[in-house]
Amino acid sequence: MEGGVDEARLRRLLGGEHTAWLLDRMRRRLTLGKPLTGTVTLATADLDQRRAMERLLGRRAGTGTSLTVSLDEVDTVLRASGAAAGGLTAAAQVLLGAVPDRVAEAAAEAAAWSAACAPLDALVERRPELAPWRAWLDVTGLLRRLAGTPANATVLVESLVRVLDMLPAKGFALGRLAAETTGDAHALDDGRPLSTLSLGAVRAMAGAPPAGDGSAFERRAAWAAVGVHRDELSSTVLCVGLPGGGATTVGRTVALAREAGEPCVLTLRQLGRDRPDLGVGTGLVRVCENPIVLACAADELGAECPPLVCLGGHPSAAALRVLELLTADGADLAYHGDFDWGGIRIANALRERFAWQPWRFDALAYRSALAVVTGGALTGRPVDASWDPGLRPAFEQHDTHIQEELVLPDLMADLAG
Repeated sequence: MEGGVDEARLRRLLGGEHTAWLLDRMRRRLTLGKPLTGTVTLATADLDQRRAMERLLGRRAGTGTSLTVSLDEVDTVLRASGAAAGGLTAAAQVLLGAVPDRVAEAAAEAAAWSAACAPLDALVERRPELAPWRAWLDVTGLLRRLAGTPANATVLVESLVRVLDMLPAKGFALGRLAAETTGDAHALDDGRPLSTLSLGAVRAMAGAPPAGDGSAFERRAAWAAVGVHRDELSSTVLCVGLPGGGATTVGRTVALAREAGEPCVLTLRQLGRDRPDLGVGTGLVRVCENPIVLACAADELGAECPPLVCLGGHPSAAALRVLELLTADGADLAYHGDFDWGGIRIANALRERFAWQPWRFDALAYRSALAVVTGGALTGRPVDASWDPGLRPAFEQHDTHIQEELVLPDLMADLAG
């Protein structure tokens, strides 16, 4: 006998196949965190099951098809017989082993998640503008999905709070922010859990919805709004024809490129070091979506090419920076892009930051181009053009996309003129 339990006698009383249903009911109760008291019922009891209960209890077990047994009575019998001095609870430990208490486990897990999230609640107390983001985390369950366990969430939240406490910053590289707050320069790379959580908070700081639209342009813009640039060296912009000046390194660089009639690649690092003298002033700067336009302009016009900036698709932080510098000096922008749904989205996003006039980039220009070039079928989700309400209906009527390269002769004529 060990711990007040006579295991051999206990198994004779409760360990057989005809009392297995009773052990099953006990296991269910323990799993739900309930005490081994009250009654349990077997809806359809056979003769052997009924006799097993009669031997255990020492009395008739009633009649009918169902069999109801008092757990309190079983507890008394086990104590009195010496099979289990600790009663039914001690018997369950021997016969059932460790039974998980799901209610207690769920409560413990809830407490662990609450503790893991506590630093976020403290952060919101300091930064009330993050309250919508904090509520969004709970509604979407994003932190739970990304972390998986409270232990992982604790580590992730600690890093997240350190990142957000550094914001807004002033000209900070994303990799440096990650390295200084987590020890991992890639912790804020796209797709990493910390990046996903941080981006939602960054958007909320700017008063935007935490989810964002998920585009590369939007992510860059969100980080830029809190003073963080994604990569000051790999973020570049193409330009040609900028007059430049002699007061800064960038000014001299673009001036030399214009004199040679060659395109110039500027990095975000160059554009952020000082306020470069780009030399345009209040003049007109044309902006295109694709590098082929700029390359052709340099080939055909050389040193006579007027100021032209290429976004290269979704504008990089460097492209946004050069447009900021140009417009701050009073320059006017004229934009042209691909006639497709993606082109409209790029132009819409650009228009949210800068005032620009369409450069052969409206419904009239689209229909004129259809008369002389052949494009392919449009793909993607339709979207309105913020600068021309007639462009979307024209797209939907003709269902044809026209790449910027197909209208190069018209664009080159404008630049030459």
